[in-house]
Amino acid sequence: MKQPESLPQRMYLLALDPATGRTVSKSYLRPLVRSAALTELYLSGHLRDESGRPAVEVAGPCGDPVLAGILEEIGAGRPRKWQHWVGRRGKESADAVLDQLVQGGLLKAESRKVLGLFPTTRHTLRDPRVRTRLVSIVAAVLRDPVGRVDPADAALVSLSVLGRLHKVVPKAKHKEHKQKIKALTEVTGPAAPALKKTLDSQDAAVAAG
Repeated sequence: MKQPESLPQRMYLLALDPATGRTVSKSYLRPLVRSAALTELYLSGHLRDESGRPAVEVAGPCGDPVLAGILEEIGAGRPRKWQHWVGRRGKESADAVLDQLVQGGLLKAESRKVLGLFPTTRHTLRDPRVRTRLVSIVAAVLRDPVGRVDPADAALVSLSVLGRLHKVVPKAKHKEHKQKIKALTEVTGPAAPALKKTLDSQDAAVAAG
């Protein structure tokens, strides 16, 4: 069974509803993918936190073009807070990750027409067990002591919670595991709370009309 190769790919699959072939709203998905990429760069040591801003620690190869592109962006730009980079070029990053999943054989692209008129593409899992396995990892992380959790697996939980993936971590679990989720978010790094701030700002803007 083929597995997704990066944290952004794993989060994209968790954001996908296998029953409908749809993801969470793009306004949530795009920052989620960006924060996952930033988190992977942070956990791998390519980025460090410098006074609340990401800074390049290792400019060497990342082994993934999406991650490499974001690392290059940060290296070429002036210092900005994590939230800035979470919200930047989200469509480009999400589309690139989707292409990786299709080209890698994890998702199947099906062309169809809405109402028989408007062309669209539906993406479905080639092997539903891939996403099922990711969901089971999330459940295991919530059961296991934080000290025994791999940081990349901790990120699956914290980004699912802060990214509003309620079908992965239901709201009822948030209160039940409040302290553990807080600890897992600390393990995940600064891009996770930046994701929450980004989505909170978006929600407030929508509510304000």
